[in-house]
Amino acid sequence: MKFSLFYFDGDGSRAGSDAYRLLIDSARFADEEGLTALWVPERHFHAFGGLYPNPSVIVAALAMVTQRVKLRSGSVVLPLHHPVRVAEDWAVIDNLSNGRAGIAIASGWTMDEFVLSRTPHGSRRSAMWRAYDQLVPLLAGEAVTFEDADGNVVDARTLPRPVQPRMPFWVACQSTESFIEAGRRGINVLTSLLGETIELLTPKIQAYRRSLDKHGHDPDAGTVTLMTHTFLGEDVEQVKADVIGPFCDYLRTHYHLLQGLARGMGLDLKPEDFTEDDLESLLRFGTEGFMNGRSLIGTPESCRPMVESFADAGVDEVACLIDFIQDYDLVMRGLPHLAALAREHADLRAKVLV
Repeated sequence: MKFSLFYFDGDGSRAGSDAYRLLIDSARFADEEGLTALWVPERHFHAFGGLYPNPSVIVAALAMVTQRVKLRSGSVVLPLHHPVRVAEDWAVIDNLSNGRAGIAIASGWTMDEFVLSRTPHGSRRSAMWRAYDQLVPLLAGEAVTFEDADGNVVDARTLPRPVQPRMPFWVACQSTESFIEAGRRGINVLTSLLGETIELLTPKIQAYRRSLDKHGHDPDAGTVTLMTHTFLGEDVEQVKADVIGPFCDYLRTHYHLLQGLARGMGLDLKPEDFTEDDLESLLRFGTEGFMNGRSLIGTPESCRPMVESFADAGVDEVACLIDFIQDYDLVMRGLPHLAALAREHADLRAKVLV
């Protein structure tokens, strides 16, 4: 089992000279301790995660302070960008990092971010795959035909060339259909447990492996990367105490998760209906739920069964989210425990079910 860091922390609405201190220092830690990769998202118009409007800019900076760890987007929202620009940016990153770049792609989420696109929000999925089909040959050094604003046809061949002969790709997946399409195309998968359990995710991974096999790809070769809320310490009760406050703040900015937790408690409430007592109850319920079935929150020992269940489901890589806890000292203090967990499970392989 591989372990990586996935950044989703950071309030971009507040200026500060040390806004990226946690990013840089934890990246250096991951590099020194042998973690697999650093994942950087693309976020627009939202304070939570607002430090990351452009993963290529952030990852270029990380290339300068690391030596071994892989550097990946999580994810480039392809409908918001021209494929030529994406190819140029990530080829530069691959050169700066001496071949450590990887790209996860996504179709986009909110309506607001599509002010950056000529593609309607409703057509975002087809636009993503169309851009992907142009991006792959561009990164391979091939010419791709585009039309400019005057209707002229241009054969574009981007520079520089990447160090890697074939840059690895992931696609953000939630639905079974998207897993099957990823298998058809032979692309890796980036997914999460934000809205479901590992039991619900398992058949989707199985469908992905079957699709890889059906379309002539090695079912063992596809990588399933699972974004997972993570915070580790020496004592479960102390970890829980450290998590409660930040997790409450996290829920306040993610109403869809709050509503999901409410439904799990049998409450049919809208966000505006929540009282402070409701929030307190939801917080405790949500913390227990994420600790017991959707996260790596606890100690390396208490999280061992969860890691093993991930492997049984077919997960190859755990992308540990640095998100709801934004306290520098608290996060950095927990990272050695994550490194210990990674070392313990270095030989644990996903069970491939075709």
